Amino acid sequence: MAYAIAAPCVDHMDRACLDACPVDAIAADPVDRKLYIDPEGCIDCGACEAACPNGAIFRVERLPAAWNDFAWTDMAWYRDPAAARLVVDELVPRGMGR
Repeated sequence: MAYAIAAPCVDHMDRACLDACPVDAIAADPVDRKLYIDPEGCIDCGACEAACPNGAIFRVERLPAAWNDFAWTDMAWYRDPAAARLVVDELVPRGMGR
């Protein structure tokens, strides 16, 4: 997994990263509070990081320690979206996003 989308995206989903991703490795459903990067589909190009106006996208090894769980949520969303959504709600309770 090369990149993860962290807390600054929660409840502030600017979709510039979707347009910047050349392989469509970023997704979300209408019920989601953040976007998710597909760890299998990401080609490690960095286009999403550069395009994000919220500063929410990080290389996994550079994620601030307080946001390390967001790497898990990105991976989990592609296997179990409901579990990933629950963890996002725990990490950033509703009404607490930026």
